[in-house]
Amino acid sequence: MELPEDAMMLFSYVNMKLRDFYNSLDEMCQSEDIDKETLCSRLAAIGYEYSPEHNKFW
Repeated sequence: MELPEDAMMLFSYVNMKLRDFYNSLDEMCQSEDIDKETLCSRLAAIGYEYSPEHNKFW
């Protein structure tokens, strides 16, 4: 799957997917064929990290 290039759009898109369709980041990455490390790095670069407890980036 192709993810948004814009960092804030990526943040919004990923959190929407996690909220509406997936119970965890691992589940989303596996289902959507997303490299988890790359995704986390891109979002960490703008100050966000994944919270398993809340199932979202913040």
